[in-house]
Amino acid sequence: MAIGLWSIVEAHKPKAVSGDSEAAGYAAGLLTWVLAGGVYVAAKGSIDEMPPWTLCFFRLLIATLILLPFVRHHFPEMGAFLRKHWLHALFVGAIGLGFTQGLMFTALSYTTAVTAGIIFSTTPIITLVLARFFLHEDMGRWQVVGSLVAFVGIVVIAIKGSLAVLFSLDLSVGDLIVVCSALVFSFYAVLLKRAKFELPRLSLLVVLMSGAVVATFPFFVIELLNGDHTNLAWKGYLALAYAAVPGGGLMYFLYNWSVDVLGASRAQGLLYSQMVFTAILAWLILGEAIEWYHLVGAALIIVGVILVTFLKPKAAVTPAK
Repeated sequence: MAIGLWSIVEAHKPKAVSGDSEAAGYAAGLLTWVLAGGVYVAAKGSIDEMPPWTLCFFRLLIATLILLPFVRHHFPEMGAFLRKHWLHALFVGAIGLGFTQGLMFTALSYTTAVTAGIIFSTTPIITLVLARFFLHEDMGRWQVVGSLVAFVGIVVIAIKGSLAVLFSLDLSVGDLIVVCSALVFSFYAVLLKRAKFELPRLSLLVVLMSGAVVATFPFFVIELLNGDHTNLAWKGYLALAYAAVPGGGLMYFLYNWSVDVLGASRAQGLLYSQMVFTAILAWLILGEAIEWYHLVGAALIIVGVILVTFLKPKAAVTPAK
């Protein structure tokens, strides 16, 4: 669950690297999404012990503390940034890295990790649609077609391939919460793009994660006061340890490195492997079934992503005067 990663990138060309370095960059990128898929599995496997907002809060807190030493040379810049933009950064970080994760972990109480991973992979497409309305970015006919195809893929998964479920509107609460989580994250990506915060990638991520820690703390307190931690045992602590360290701090660091080596577009292109890794890990560790409608829905989403990503409208050329 690499929430917040692909949207915090700089539009730059990759550095000139050797073949070995480029291979290492791809390896780091793929490992990023393996670790991210593992977060879905860890959260789902411990759902009876670890409350969702508690997992969200402590994952963000521990991952932020892990990353702080790597951005220590940018502390003066980060301090100046916060003095000027603290409220804006708090809001953006809260919705993108806090509420998105809290909703996703909540959804896993009602749906499978396989389903959640596939549905959430549509966030770049949802972001494209929102950017058309809020940022007035161009959206060609193939982007429209791709978005519709991906939407059909979500519907196929949500109704579990059954028209009876569609007509009865007997949809899974968990699937609907995942869709809400994807919408919230996409809105965050649009806000982040519009804000154009001027900080190095990893430093900005740490700042936004800190805002998310502040925003999710009250939800953790509510769970604590409600006695939601009465079943907390070793499985819950192991899930948190995984989600915060290899699935948190290490994952964010690896992604940042892969972008440095490969460039933003190629590093982001590996994002869609997350749905595959999530499904495989959920099948191996949790014994979740990969149903035919998962395969059909995922295939439609991949087709939609390809149409949206590789058939972008050409920029208008201004004639020379």
